[in-house]
Amino acid sequence: MPLLPVPWRHFDFDLEELLAAKAASGQSISICLPAKNEEATVGHIVATVRRTLMESVALVDEVVVIDDGSTDATAEVAAWEGARVVAESTVLPEAGPGSGKGNAMWKSLHVCQGSVICWVDADIRNFGPHFVVGLLGPLLTQPEVGFVKGFYDRPLHGEPSGGGRVTELLARPLISVLFPQLARFVQPLAGEYAGRREVLEAVPFVQGWGVELGMLIDIVERFGLGATAQTDLGVREHRNRPLEDLGLQATAILVTALRRAGVEQIPADRAELLRFLDRYEPETIEVEVRERPPMATITEYQESREVSG
Repeated sequence: MPLLPVPWRHFDFDLEELLAAKAASGQSISICLPAKNEEATVGHIVATVRRTLMESVALVDEVVVIDDGSTDATAEVAAWEGARVVAESTVLPEAGPGSGKGNAMWKSLHVCQGSVICWVDADIRNFGPHFVVGLLGPLLTQPEVGFVKGFYDRPLHGEPSGGGRVTELLARPLISVLFPQLARFVQPLAGEYAGRREVLEAVPFVQGWGVELGMLIDIVERFGLGATAQTDLGVREHRNRPLEDLGLQATAILVTALRRAGVEQIPADRAELLRFLDRYEPETIEVEVRERPPMATITEYQESREVSG
């Protein structure tokens, strides 16, 4: 089984060295938060990035929030703390409607200006600048690295670990059986990761919850394990979803994996989960499994990059 290099740790990277490496390489860095109804946490994350990594030091060039149809004050809070807030619905409308986190991330490639893009989930309760530093470190210091995944301990219900239920019950078994070359990634579904634009724009994006696994499989297949790295980010505290929500996530991840394993019976545009409510009444829920094509193939994106370049 191919082995990844020994994982990095977030405290392996000296901030001054990263600043020097960024200046020498000419890279620009965008931090992006895809967010939907995260008013309780998004402001702290944006403020932390802005104050510690933009104003105190010039490691990050912009922080962008893609507001995915929030009905609370997510957009207002993020803008107040200094983020550039963009409504998902206003980006590339000619590409047709979409939904889900992966759709918002795909659109963020068009919105963000950086040559390196770092995505951070907007529901992290214990966010600190080390999340960003740890993800950017390998990209700024190792020219061969094009994509970095974060991993961490995930507390659950007061216990120091136990989070990542979908990872342990579904994603890790799927990877072990179908994609063993990825088995060394500690948190394959982690929502914190960063990459070089030329890598990210070359792969499709699953629109819903399958985006993390799909991206990991596709990047390794196209660019090889040697172009990837992973960093220990310590402990991540966030909103743990109730069990009934996890079946929807698992369905999207299962469909994503089976498609990439070559199972031809998987529909390209839809999936449904049948489950049972109280008194065993059946309920069918549609799960977002559509995919956006590589952003590099989108004409409007190509034209905007030519103008900005």
